[in-house]
Amino acid sequence: MQFYQALTVLFKRELLLAFRQFNEVLNSLLFFILVCSLFPLAMTPEATTLIAIGPGIIWVAALLATLLSLNRLFRVDYLDGSLEQLLLSPHPLSGLVLAKIIAHWLLTGLPLVIIAPVFALLLHLPNEVMKPLWLSLLLGTPLLSLIGAFGAALTVNLRNAGLLLALLIFPLYVPILIFGAGAVTGALAGLGYAGQLAWLAALLIGGITLLPIATAAALRMSIT
Repeated sequence: MQFYQALTVLFKRELLLAFRQFNEVLNSLLFFILVCSLFPLAMTPEATTLIAIGPGIIWVAALLATLLSLNRLFRVDYLDGSLEQLLLSPHPLSGLVLAKIIAHWLLTGLPLVIIAPVFALLLHLPNEVMKPLWLSLLLGTPLLSLIGAFGAALTVNLRNAGLLLALLIFPLYVPILIFGAGAVTGALAGLGYAGQLAWLAALLIGGITLLPIATAAALRMSIT
C-alpha cells in the first residue's frame, strides 16, 4: 500500500510542478502547432501534395515536440537533489520512474493526440484517416516518452546535453515513426493499417515492461 501511496504522491508532485511552470508545458504544444502550420506555407497549399506528406509532417512534429520536453524530465530533480532521494527510496525505482513518465506523457503527449486531428484537416487529410492517425499517436506518443526518458536518464548529469540526447534516441524513434506514419499512409492508400498498429502496440507493451527498468538503471549509473 505504501508503494502505491508513493506513486500517487510523486504523480501529483509532477503535475503540480508542471502547472507551476506551465509555459514549459506549452512549449511542446506550441512547437507542434507551429511546425504543422508552417509546412503548408513553406511548401505548397496544394491539397494533393499536402495529403501525400501530411502523415509524415504530423508524426515528425510530434516526435520533435516530445524531444523538446525531455530535458526537464529528470534534470530539474537532479539539480534540486530530489532525484537522489528517489534513488534512496525503499520503493522500486522503476515504478517511480514509470509514474514520472506517465505524468510527462499526460502533459506533453496527450495534448498532441487531442489536437492532431485539427491539423490533419489543415493538411487536407480525409476523414477516413482520422481513426488510424489518432490510434497511431495514442500508441506511439507514450513510446516516445518511454524511450526519451531512457535517453534523458543517461544524460541527466551532463550540461547542455540536448544534442547528445537527440543523437542517442533518434535511432530508437525511427521504427515508431515508420509504423506511425505508415498506418496513416496505408489508410490513405486504401490498404489495411492493422499491422502497423499491432507493431506499435507490441512495442508499447515491451516498452512499458522493460524501459522503466532500463531507465532506473541508467539513473543509478549516471548519479553514482
